[in-house]
Amino acid sequence: MMDVVDTNTLIASSTASISSTLNTDQLSKISSESGNKVIQAPFWFGGAASCLATFISHPFDLTKVRLQTMKIENSTLWSEFKLLSPARMVKTMWTISRSEGIHALYSGLSASLLRQATYSTIRFGLYDKFKYAMAGENKPTVPQLLMCSTMAGVLGGAFGNPSDVVNVRMQNDGQLPISQRRNYKNVVDGMYRICREEGPKVLLRGLSSSTYRAVLITVSQMSSYDVFKDTIVYKYHFSDGLVTHFVSSLLAGLVATTVCSPLDVVKTRIMSAHSHDARHSIRIMKSMVQTEGVASLFRGWMPAFVRLGPHTIVTFIVLEQLKTWHKSYKLQQMS
Repeated sequence: MMDVVDTNTLIASSTASISSTLNTDQLSKISSESGNKVIQAPFWFGGAASCLATFISHPFDLTKVRLQTMKIENSTLWSEFKLLSPARMVKTMWTISRSEGIHALYSGLSASLLRQATYSTIRFGLYDKFKYAMAGENKPTVPQLLMCSTMAGVLGGAFGNPSDVVNVRMQNDGQLPISQRRNYKNVVDGMYRICREEGPKVLLRGLSSSTYRAVLITVSQMSSYDVFKDTIVYKYHFSDGLVTHFVSSLLAGLVATTVCSPLDVVKTRIMSAHSHDARHSIRIMKSMVQTEGVASLFRGWMPAFVRLGPHTIVTFIVLEQLKTWHKSYKLQQMS
């Protein structure tokens, strides 16, 4: 009787072991097959990550706009260089919070969130779609990354321009004389009043410089992030984890800030102006160099980096986590 029980127990144990082994092998096979196959993330992931990052970066973005629209008479290279210092950025933020209230650092937040919900959703979503369309299951080349980011940047910049106009105006409002302030209540009120008082075409003001900047920032931010991450993972053999994502996004933010600064300054001045400047962005840039010096094109670089650096880091870290969770969910469904 004992032999029968032992035999049954042994058979049951062996069956469970074989079943467990089969299930493990099956999961490993599914994971291996899916590891070679690109699991595309939902289109809106990039926009959601950017909106979350906006809550952190918005005060620095507002400070950057204030510095870029500041008029300095008899500007010198040294005076422009001082505007790049962290001390000037902190002083500007302190002045804004003291004279207008701490809430003023979040002026235009609704417009900024709408811009990210359109602009960033489109450029991040299309960038991934274009990469998959060009490279498929293979790793995209650098020229392919540049082409994908350029196309995504053009469309993202165009769709995000109306909310960007309202965003810049709301951020710059506190710096204007009381008689010239627009006092938009929120992004919807801003768009409605612009259409009613100035005409819908004003929402497209600065479209060329905004689109150029969107292309530059998408190319310099997304393409450089992918290049930096691949270099760190494949050349220096780091794991594709949080440290790699942090370093890659920090370097991408540094590249994007420097590349985009001149067009960002021009775009801000065009959008914040009360009267339309019909000159092309390049001519405005040339005029600034002649009257204010080359350094004026990099005015607000420090708050721009302090804004874009954390924004880029938070965006890519959140985006990578969303993609990881989405991939795990898909693998569980396949199992």
